[in-house]
Amino acid sequence: MNTETCDRILMKDMIFHSHVGVLEKEKTDGQDFEVDVTFFCRRLSACQTDLLAQTIDYGMAYDLIRHVTEPAQYDLIERLAGAIADQLLRAFRLANAVEVVVRKPKAPIDGRFLFMGVQIYRERS
Repeated sequence: MNTETCDRILMKDMIFHSHVGVLEKEKTDGQDFEVDVTFFCRRLSACQTDLLAQTIDYGMAYDLIRHVTEPAQYDLIERLAGAIADQLLRAFRLANAVEVVVRKPKAPIDGRFLFMGVQIYRERS
């Protein structure tokens, strides 16, 4: 998909508490994760019609992301990002592709950093 010529719906800096991590403390205590999602769509009719049915309902998308993220018990944020992308593409047929960013601000690494994260892009097959 040519992402230069498509419409985008952006969802930025969502914060969810989850238990994703390799270490036992991460699995038991959990931590906050930051998630960004970008939907890539062909020309959205809602730009002219002003109808919610002709775009992606970001309230529904937020709930789906929350329902994937909060109960997740994966080792890796890569797996979490993939699960979010898969569910979004299944749920929102208007999206031809989706980009998911998962940031882990409190990754258990000895050092100074803002976050560790992963960014994935998935197209509808």
